[in-house]
Amino acid sequence: MRRKLPSTQALACFEAAARHESYTRAAQELALTQSAVSRQIDALESFLGLALFRRTRHGVALTPAGRSYARQVAQRLQGLERDTLEVMAHQGQGGALALAAVPTFATRWLIPRLPQLAAAHPEITVHIETRTRPFLFAEAGFDAALYAGTPEQVANWPGTRATSLLREDVLPFCSPALLPAGRPVAPAALAALPLLQQSTRPHGWRQWFDAFGVAAPRAQGGPRYELFSMLAMAAAHGLGVALIPPLLIEAERARGELVPACTAALPGQRGYYLVVPAAPEPSPALDAFAAWLAGAAAQGSAAA
Repeated sequence: MRRKLPSTQALACFEAAARHESYTRAAQELALTQSAVSRQIDALESFLGLALFRRTRHGVALTPAGRSYARQVAQRLQGLERDTLEVMAHQGQGGALALAAVPTFATRWLIPRLPQLAAAHPEITVHIETRTRPFLFAEAGFDAALYAGTPEQVANWPGTRATSLLREDVLPFCSPALLPAGRPVAPAALAALPLLQQSTRPHGWRQWFDAFGVAAPRAQGGPRYELFSMLAMAAAHGLGVALIPPLLIEAERARGELVPACTAALPGQRGYYLVVPAAPEPSPALDAFAAWLAGAAAQGSAAA
């Protein structure tokens, strides 16, 4: 089926004219004559069957339809230019991957390891955007996703296949200044310390104390933070004890800002997964990235 698409030259003229609201300035930017820009936009308006600009005393102004279309065209042209430059830069070798990822795992676990990926696969470029919920790959334009969830949630993501990377076990962490003699304490002793809560997991401390048979009336008291990164910052500044997966606070532990408040870990029901579309077949770049990621995750599990 033949696609109903206008010419890229007409779109480029329209995007420049829309941005400047001037045919003259668009012509200067594109190294064309004003009449050439005008002809391209006339042809685009005829193709669409609607007016994109209206004449004013000072030149031209976008119509409401033109303003809406201009936003869409600008995004598509930027994406097309970016993809073209990437293909030219890689000369058919490797390629770029568009990765959707949960934010804390991306910033605290993946990005610090990307220099290792660059050393092993300099031909691969990874672009990362934040996504926390399942989406349709066919519509979102991502090659893969790093997702945090339960096995059931991953299994219910339609049209995908997933690889388990790491389990999200949680352990109490705090500033060493908050502990007697700076050493871990028994689970019961934590009930007397200030407890930092995660707003997206309001029963986290209750579940942890129940798992170790500890009565803790104030288990759900204390300030609430949405992200693990916020919990880590608050705990490092001595505001209380936080339940955090050790894999997300490697930097704070290395600097001595956070230490285990108790050595009793609660196995997590959630984990981190690499999710890819079930079809079509992955690109060589995605295959290489997936293999590297699995190796990095295995190394991280062994070191935990």
